[in-house]
Amino acid sequence: MSREFLWYIPNTVEPGHRGDDTTTGWGTLDFSTELARAAEDHGWGGALLGTGWGRPDTFTVATALAARTTTFKPLVAIRPGYWQPAHFASAATTLDQLSQGRLLINIVSGLDDAAAYGDGEADPARRYDRTREFLQLVRRLWTEENVTFRGEFFRVDGSTVNPRPYGTEQGRTPRLYFGGASAAAERVSAAEADVQLFWGEPLDGVAERIDRLRELSASLGREHAPLEFGLRITTLVRDTTEQAWHDAEAKVASMADRAADSTITRNWRRAVGQQRLHDLAERGEVLDSCLYTTPGKFGGGGAGTTWLVGSPDDVADALRAYGKLGITHFVLSDTPYRPEVARIGDQLLSRLRERDPA
Repeated sequence: MSREFLWYIPNTVEPGHRGDDTTTGWGTLDFSTELARAAEDHGWGGALLGTGWGRPDTFTVATALAARTTTFKPLVAIRPGYWQPAHFASAATTLDQLSQGRLLINIVSGLDDAAAYGDGEADPARRYDRTREFLQLVRRLWTEENVTFRGEFFRVDGSTVNPRPYGTEQGRTPRLYFGGASAAAERVSAAEADVQLFWGEPLDGVAERIDRLRELSASLGREHAPLEFGLRITTLVRDTTEQAWHDAEAKVASMADRAADSTITRNWRRAVGQQRLHDLAERGEVLDSCLYTTPGKFGGGGAGTTWLVGSPDDVADALRAYGKLGITHFVLSDTPYRPEVARIGDQLLSRLRERDPA
């Protein structure tokens, strides 16, 4: 099975994202294009584009970046509460056709500033029920004509999306990534997603979840190709192990100096998957070979909660270990984003693409 290596573009107008010290350019097309082209030039397949109310619209940014690149695949984060399924299906197929099949989609069910854009569904279980129905309808709109659908959350009558996704004749549609660690989230992923994304948990936790999701897929009678698995994590890479840990500890010390809670951090901590990450610190400061849990104590959230730290060989070995469990999609990043997309691309990806020893 082929592997996908993606970077991360935060897609924000505010400087300082995860400690990035770049002070200008955020929210401009030139800066985002620079990051996308750097990803393309340094071996990445594309990048995840962050989403959130009060940030640039991800589909608009993804369309602009696709037009200014050649092979770059935007992994566009979207929320079902922000989009109606037919509107989303049409926007996605349009961008997929314009980019000749480069579109990837990351479905986000977690809470955002929902009231600001009119999403009145706050109950987590209901949000996942809605997401599952959203995905079911979107898949039908991508592959069928004159779709009539009567669901609990959505309905359409005689709906046909044009253009169709790129490569529809060969059975291709944009790949759907999904995250979430609750029982409700895992049922959605097992039944409807193409790729389940995990945060940076230790190997034993990831192995347990892969086994459970595979069993759940079978019990739910999954109708799609087998579920694939991905890892979204920070990778702090330096020339030597010693330098990497020196820099990681210095970055955490800086985080501790400016640590302050925020609305988004509180939302993360209510999420099951995020709580799993915060609980890891109780097991130790460093787990497996080089999984650093301390950043989560000082404001690190999401992919910034745990870091893989070390030399290129250290981090490559750690990622290979995830690969042996069944991880084939890797969404990596570190800050500052502009130099690190080149450093990590040049130092790490060549090692990961080498044939594993027998």
